[in-house]
Amino acid sequence: MKTVTGDLLALAMAGKFDAIVHGCNCQCTMGKGIALAIKTQFPEAYQADLKTAKGDKDKLGTISTALIERPGAKFTVVNAYTQLNWRGRGVLADYDAIRAAFRQIKATFARQRIGYPKIGAGLAGGDWDVIVAIIDEELAGEDHTVVEFKPA
Repeated sequence: MKTVTGDLLALAMAGKFDAIVHGCNCQCTMGKGIALAIKTQFPEAYQADLKTAKGDKDKLGTISTALIERPGAKFTVVNAYTQLNWRGRGVLADYDAIRAAFRQIKATFARQRIGYPKIGAGLAGGDWDVIVAIIDEELAGEDHTVVEFKPA
């Protein structure tokens, strides 16, 4: 896993990634954090989320995708369903769902440049050290980068 500091969405627009991944809840909200930024800047990703069943626990560990094409930029946004809900206290991140989603990401985006924020470790309250180990294991051998957010 590589680590860089910056804005994941700006880096994607600059052609640094073929796919960017963010953690979603299963409620089709995309209402806070990077999910809200993606919903605003890339509404195609929100439309992909809305095509899934709201509140469906079976979405955990799956993904939905949206191809983003803008002048000078082409990449895929991956909505990874890594938590059931956004409400509540404590750890909302589901480590098994993170593992399953990243296994599917590797199968779908092998040999591509994959970028993501600290999925599950922000608003979802997960332990980044646990999540890093999962991602590194599931994306072994792939070109993948965590982007620690720093506004431009």
